Amino acid sequence: MSMQVIKGISACPGVVSGKAFIFAQPEIVINEENIETSDVEREIQLFIDGRAQAKLQLEKIQAITLKNIGPNEAAIFEGHLEILLDEGVEDEIRTLIKDELMYADKAAYLVGEQYREMFATMEDAYMRERSADMKDIFRRLLANILGIHIPQLSEIEEPSVVIAFDLTPSDTAQMDKQKVLGFVTAEGGATSHVAIMSRTLVIPAIVGAKGVLNLVQDGQEIILDAIAGDIIVDPDKEQEKIYKAKLEAHQKEVARLASLKELPAVTKDGVHMDLCANVGTDIDAKPALDQGAKGVGLYRSEFLYMDRSNWPSEEEQTIAYSNVVRAFDGDLVIIRTLDIGGDKSLDYFAFPHEENPFLGWRALRVCLDKVDIFKTQLRSILRSSASGKAGIMYPMVISVEEVIKANEILEECKKELTAEGIAFDPNIQKGVMIETPAAAMMANELADIVDFFSYGTNDLTQYTLAVDRGNSHIEKLYDSFHPAVLRLMAQATAAANAKGVWVGVCGELGGNHLATLFLMGIGIKELSMSAISIPKVKEIVRATTMTEAKEIAQKVLTIGSGAEIKKFLTESVEKVLNR
Repeated sequence: MSMQVIKGISACPGVVSGKAFIFAQPEIVINEENIETSDVEREIQLFIDGRAQAKLQLEKIQAITLKNIGPNEAAIFEGHLEILLDEGVEDEIRTLIKDELMYADKAAYLVGEQYREMFATMEDAYMRERSADMKDIFRRLLANILGIHIPQLSEIEEPSVVIAFDLTPSDTAQMDKQKVLGFVTAEGGATSHVAIMSRTLVIPAIVGAKGVLNLVQDGQEIILDAIAGDIIVDPDKEQEKIYKAKLEAHQKEVARLASLKELPAVTKDGVHMDLCANVGTDIDAKPALDQGAKGVGLYRSEFLYMDRSNWPSEEEQTIAYSNVVRAFDGDLVIIRTLDIGGDKSLDYFAFPHEENPFLGWRALRVCLDKVDIFKTQLRSILRSSASGKAGIMYPMVISVEEVIKANEILEECKKELTAEGIAFDPNIQKGVMIETPAAAMMANELADIVDFFSYGTNDLTQYTLAVDRGNSHIEKLYDSFHPAVLRLMAQATAAANAKGVWVGVCGELGGNHLATLFLMGIGIKELSMSAISIPKVKEIVRATTMTEAKEIAQKVLTIGSGAEIKKFLTESVEKVLNR
């Protein structure tokens, strides 16, 4: 087969080569015809064998989840096994095969649908949430009855490049970094969740590679050039030579930047910057510390809620948050309260249909309406603050009233914990994400009721520019270097600093080394980013002075084009690093 190159978007830089592992969900087609009476025993045996295979798969996933994530997540699969092996389920499937002369797969499908609908209509919210479990369990059983293979990332036996339509946070959590060299997804952009996760885990990745599943076969040799955004399928000798040289150059650069790990992020004129990491789960702490992170500027707590079948308990959340707080040993860990809605849904929680969910019921709006869910999380964050230094950050703020209400609920939680004799930091820092133009324009008033601001530049950009960051038709219009975005940030930062409120950046702009000098120059104290970006940003901080950064920022604020701003900042960074 001749070599071909597939284009995508670089999510996490790196160059790797290996065999492709296709990770795609197979189509399942049910046998609708009836069987002969003589085939009944055969179909019952197919069900028994299929169930045994499904049991082995679930036990393997349970063991890997326990090792990679934790006991609470692993316990979910214990429930799946109980339902799979339930005698009542077996009796119903056997009866349909015998009495209705159904194929085993159709019998299993109908029983599964019956259970799913039964749970979905229950009055108890917890039991309704089991409906999503039914779908997963019976799909697995069906696939095994039909002899259809369901690929699992845990099956990878040799170092491979994973090719998928998309990947969930739980998929990436199950990745063995010894076996997964890198990954490619057909969906996603540079600011999608899978792209952010790849940078957090420091796994070379390309996203948005349209049609990749139709162009690559399982086991094919590929080179993943996640610097240029190229997937080279069946590379020839010349290509292998080119990419070997590119890999060596990349490794040399990574090693050079790694030598900065123990050095402080201090400018030449003695100003210290806090360079922190964005994390999604407690297992992300180690890669962040390995890159020299001095705290967490954004703990995306929603990953604890996603890819599961029920709300995480207070105990479960406390353990996860405390693990990260302890790992950073006295450095501040900022935990963002639940940020669902928009492009982040939960299988067990029904969102109303919305014409534009990004402008709808999401993030803090959900939490203020669902106070019981919010209080469970706030109590967990407070409890984790007894293990070290934690902070609370509210997302999607547009008004002072929302923050006052959130703080009142927080105070209720503090009183409850005090009455229960449970330890927490009474002076825990509270902050808001500035990710709407409304919040930026209200910076002066918000600064009176919080301890810090942190820019969510991904959403701030899309709301300021009225550009959906997930829409590929207008992706060229999405530009965090647009003058309107940068001027809004400069204005809000000045208002916060005037009142003694410190300001950070936790959106993707915080890890973009071209933005570093500008962000420093407008008065940003903390930059939080994917772990892999920390060394390069630190190099720039150490190579400049705060005086110089302020001059560069003032110049940027006079430029009227995003392209011109990027050109000026590129030249400024090169000048700083090359002198």
